[in-house]
Amino acid sequence: MAIVRLDPVLAYNFLITFVDSTSVLATLASGLQNLVVGGFSECSGLEGSLQVEEYKEGGNNSTTLKFPGRMNWSNITLKHGVTVNTGLWNWYSQYMNGRGRRRDGLIVLQNDEMIPVAVWKFTRAFPVKWTGPQLNAAQNSVAVESLEIAHEGLQLMTALPDPGDLAASLEISGSIDISGGIGV
Repeated sequence: MAIVRLDPVLAYNFLITFVDSTSVLATLASGLQNLVVGGFSECSGLEGSLQVEEYKEGGNNSTTLKFPGRMNWSNITLKHGVTVNTGLWNWYSQYMNGRGRRRDGLIVLQNDEMIPVAVWKFTRAFPVKWTGPQLNAAQNSVAVESLEIAHEGLQLMTALPDPGDLAASLEISGSIDISGGIGV
């Protein structure tokens, strides 16, 4: 039987997709218009934390009881080189004018063969901060803008089989069957 080696996935190969989540019809329309917003050089803020509620029980002075509370989600920051595509600026400016719509989105991490290995879905996002490029005539660097978005939750959706089940999905030739694809 072949040995399967699962090295950590490199963080440079990812895609980002936005979907208008205001209605089913809007979701279908935006899904057909632009499947990948893409072109981002950096994505940060995939982070959540669980608040801890402490309870000091009377008569029990040796400890404080701790219970899980609400989830807090960090804002996601997307950075990319300035292009002629103004889609993200338009989304941000719609909120400035009081006409913005929330969007759901996917962040897809791919391996070197461009196969998705992890997908994070964020829900009900809206832009909270736009930062334009730093312009300096003395430097020869890419003009980079960033957009920070708030959201109401993250889900990790696996794209490959569980490593424990991977050995069972090996074919006789030793290749990996990944026909299951992304479950989104």
